[in-house]
Amino acid sequence: MARTVLKISGSDAIGFLQGLITNDMAKLAQGPVYAALLTPQGKYLADFIVSAAPGADAGVLLDVDSSLAPMLAQRLSMYKLRADVQITDSGLQVRRGTGPAPEGALPDPRHPALGWRLYGTEAGEDGTDFLALRVAHMVPETGIELGADSYILEMGFERLNGVDFRKGCYVGQEVTARMKHKTELKKGLALIALDGVAQPGTVLTDANGKEAGQVHSVCEDRALAYLRFDRATGPLQAGGAHAQLLERG
Repeated sequence: MARTVLKISGSDAIGFLQGLITNDMAKLAQGPVYAALLTPQGKYLADFIVSAAPGADAGVLLDVDSSLAPMLAQRLSMYKLRADVQITDSGLQVRRGTGPAPEGALPDPRHPALGWRLYGTEAGEDGTDFLALRVAHMVPETGIELGADSYILEMGFERLNGVDFRKGCYVGQEVTARMKHKTELKKGLALIALDGVAQPGTVLTDANGKEAGQVHSVCEDRALAYLRFDRATGPLQAGGAHAQLLERG
């Protein structure tokens, strides 16, 4: 889990992010917020956890997968215009766990089972099997379930507290709102049961041999998959393994 913690500071930092990301910055008063930055077409660019920066400069921290940090910083810079906003690498490291929370730790806003996160001088985990937790609670991971073609509602962002439908405009808001209110999702993240061994990336097929989706994160006999729900109503095949839809994300 390589994470980078960007710092967004300056007098316009809160309003700047409010007009760009999928969640409501006003929620920071209650704790960390999960959110994403989208393309104007509503597709995923990056997901991150936002929290208030320590100190008195009214800045915020964006806890993002390190592989996306340079792109995210560059994309946010494109939107700065004349706003009083500075985007820097805070240099902070991320520790996380599910045991007793150390002083200063913050709750993971996606799901209570994901425990706490602590920003400081050390990175690491407390031995928790986070893959098992992600699969059990259908939490997508950057670069695995979440990619450039993702729509966040298909990936369970509403369930994971990652999008606010009352906050007003943000980049990609129109497409996201239309998917919420005017369409029924026909594809998306799902939890499947496996009878046999299937590797991440394995194509799922239905009883007629038609492609129904793809396996992603695997933990023992459970996996996260991206599915076409109309083709996942019966038994599925994942290479040499049998599969069955358990729950839609």
